[in-house]
Amino acid sequence: MSQNIILTTGTYDLIKYHVRRKKVTPEEEELLLNELKHATQVLRKNLPEDVVSVNRKVTYKDHMKNEEKTILLVGPEKAKVSKNKISILSDEGIAMVGYKEGDLVEWPAKKGNLKLEILKVVEVA
Repeated sequence: MSQNIILTTGTYDLIKYHVRRKKVTPEEEELLLNELKHATQVLRKNLPEDVVSVNRKVTYKDHMKNEEKTILLVGPEKAKVSKNKISILSDEGIAMVGYKEGDLVEWPAKKGNLKLEILKVVEVA
Protein backbone atom coordinates (compact mmCIF):
# COMPACT_ATOMS: atom_id res chain seq x y z
CA MET A 1 0.00 0.00 0.00
CA SER A 2 2.10 2.89 -1.17
CA GLN A 3 -0.46 5.58 -1.89
CA ASN A 4 -1.57 8.00 0.78
CA ILE A 5 -5.05 7.63 2.18
CA ILE A 6 -7.50 10.47 2.83
CA LEU A 7 -9.29 10.59 6.17
CA THR A 8 -11.54 12.97 8.01
CA THR A 9 -9.99 14.16 11.24
CA GLY A 10 -12.64 12.24 13.23
CA THR A 11 -11.87 8.95 11.46
CA TYR A 12 -8.13 9.56 11.86
CA ASP A 13 -8.56 10.04 15.63
CA LEU A 14 -10.81 6.98 15.90
CA ILE A 15 -8.27 4.72 14.18
CA LYS A 16 -5.39 6.13 16.22
CA TYR A 17 -7.33 5.44 19.44
CA HIS A 18 -8.21 1.92 18.21
CA VAL A 19 -4.52 1.18 17.56
CA ARG A 20 -3.46 2.65 20.90
CA ARG A 21 -5.87 0.30 22.68
CA LYS A 22 -4.13 -2.64 20.95
CA LYS A 23 -7.28 -3.79 19.15
CA VAL A 24 -5.26 -4.83 16.09
CA THR A 25 -2.53 -7.35 15.34
CA PRO A 26 1.11 -6.14 15.49
CA GLU A 27 1.27 -6.36 11.68
CA GLU A 28 -1.90 -4.27 11.30
CA GLU A 29 -0.62 -1.80 13.89
CA GLU A 30 2.57 -1.23 11.89
CA LEU A 31 0.62 -0.74 8.64
CA LEU A 32 -1.97 1.54 10.25
CA LEU A 33 0.57 3.74 11.98
CA ASN A 34 2.46 4.09 8.71
CA GLU A 35 -0.76 4.93 6.83
CA LEU A 36 -1.78 7.45 9.49
CA LYS A 37 1.64 9.09 9.34
CA HIS A 38 1.22 9.72 5.60
CA ALA A 39 -2.54 10.26 5.53
CA THR A 40 -4.09 13.48 4.31
CA GLN A 41 -6.58 14.81 6.86
CA VAL A 42 -9.55 16.79 5.57
CA LEU A 43 -12.79 18.19 6.91
CA ARG A 44 -15.80 16.00 6.17
CA LYS A 45 -17.14 18.53 3.62
CA ASN A 46 -13.82 18.37 1.74
CA LEU A 47 -13.63 14.57 1.58
CA PRO A 48 -13.71 13.44 -2.07
CA GLU A 49 -16.92 11.55 -2.94
CA ASP A 50 -15.09 8.40 -4.07
CA VAL A 51 -13.16 7.88 -0.80
CA VAL A 52 -14.22 5.15 1.65
CA SER A 53 -15.32 6.66 4.98
CA VAL A 54 -18.02 6.57 7.64
CA ASN A 55 -21.59 6.88 6.29
CA ARG A 56 -20.58 5.76 2.85
CA LYS A 57 -22.01 2.78 1.02
CA VAL A 58 -19.16 0.73 -0.42
CA THR A 59 -19.39 -1.94 -3.09
CA TYR A 60 -16.26 -4.06 -3.22
CA LYS A 61 -15.01 -7.31 -4.63
CA ASP A 62 -13.40 -9.75 -2.23
CA HIS A 63 -10.76 -11.40 -4.41
CA MET A 64 -10.08 -14.14 -1.83
CA LYS A 65 -13.72 -15.30 -1.79
CA ASN A 66 -14.45 -14.13 -5.34
CA GLU A 67 -17.62 -12.33 -4.29
CA GLU A 68 -19.03 -8.83 -4.47
CA LYS A 69 -20.54 -7.12 -1.44
CA THR A 70 -22.17 -3.79 -0.69
CA ILE A 71 -21.92 -2.51 2.86
CA LEU A 72 -22.60 0.71 4.72
CA LEU A 73 -19.63 1.76 6.83
CA VAL A 74 -20.68 3.21 10.18
CA GLY A 75 -19.15 4.15 13.49
CA PRO A 76 -18.52 1.18 15.84
CA GLU A 77 -21.59 1.97 17.96
CA LYS A 78 -23.95 1.84 14.94
CA ALA A 79 -22.74 -1.46 13.45
CA LYS A 80 -25.46 -4.01 12.61
CA VAL A 81 -23.96 -6.83 10.56
CA SER A 82 -27.41 -8.28 9.81
CA LYS A 83 -28.30 -5.02 8.03
CA ASN A 84 -24.90 -4.78 6.25
CA LYS A 85 -23.94 -1.85 8.52
CA ILE A 86 -20.30 -2.63 9.15
CA SER A 87 -18.05 -0.85 11.64
CA ILE A 88 -15.28 1.29 10.22
CA LEU A 89 -13.06 -0.61 12.71
CA SER A 90 -13.98 -4.06 11.35
CA ASP A 91 -11.36 -5.93 9.31
CA GLU A 92 -12.95 -4.81 6.02
CA GLY A 93 -13.57 -1.27 7.25
CA ILE A 94 -10.09 -0.65 8.59
CA ALA A 95 -8.57 -2.15 5.42
CA MET A 96 -10.53 0.08 3.02
CA VAL A 97 -10.98 3.36 4.92
CA GLY A 98 -9.27 6.26 3.19
CA TYR A 99 -8.88 4.43 -0.12
CA LYS A 100 -10.95 5.27 -3.17
CA GLU A 101 -12.90 3.71 -6.03
CA GLY A 102 -10.65 1.57 -8.19
CA ASP A 103 -8.10 0.85 -5.45
CA LEU A 104 -7.08 -2.72 -4.67
CA VAL A 105 -6.27 -3.13 -0.98
CA GLU A 106 -4.39 -6.08 0.48
CA TRP A 107 -4.65 -6.34 4.23
CA PRO A 108 -3.37 -8.81 6.89
CA ALA A 109 -6.61 -9.13 8.88
CA LYS A 110 -7.03 -11.21 12.03
CA LYS A 111 -9.25 -13.74 10.24
CA GLY A 112 -6.91 -14.08 7.26
CA ASN A 113 -5.50 -11.89 4.53
CA LEU A 114 -7.91 -9.70 2.62
CA LYS A 115 -7.66 -8.59 -0.99
CA LEU A 116 -10.44 -6.09 -1.63
CA GLU A 117 -11.13 -4.07 -4.77
CA ILE A 118 -13.23 -0.97 -4.18
CA LEU A 119 -15.77 -0.79 -6.99
CA LYS A 120 -18.14 2.00 -5.92
CA VAL A 121 -18.44 4.51 -3.07
CA VAL A 122 -21.68 6.44 -2.45
CA GLU A 123 -22.27 9.00 0.28
CA VAL A 124 -25.34 8.32 2.43
CA ALA A 125 -27.12 11.42 3.68
